Amino acid sequence: MSHVIEQWWIAVLGHTAVWARLRVLDSGVAQVFDCDGRTLPYDSEDSARNALLDAEFRAFDGLDEEDALAMGFSLDEISPPRADDDETLREAMIQPLGGHA
Repeated sequence: MSHVIEQWWIAVLGHTAVWARLRVLDSGVAQVFDCDGRTLPYDSEDSARNALLDAEFRAFDGLDEEDALAMGFSLDEISPPRADDDETLREAMIQPLGGHA
């Protein structure tokens, strides 16, 4: 399946970053890969984004340094996880944060 959009979303729980990957497929269907290794299907990008927002995630590429610091991290210290496959990626979807408040 090819996708036309891939976007990373982040939520912070205590001193831990939790990632979610949003993909929008050619068909318009959206998929969210979560920290539990599940791929959740949505009928549209809007419904996927709304679900992420409801779960208190923020689009990572929409954050500036002030937003990041308010969430408890610096943009310089964190970046979306990377892996060759989703099983390996699942292991990196939860990351400890540094000591920023």
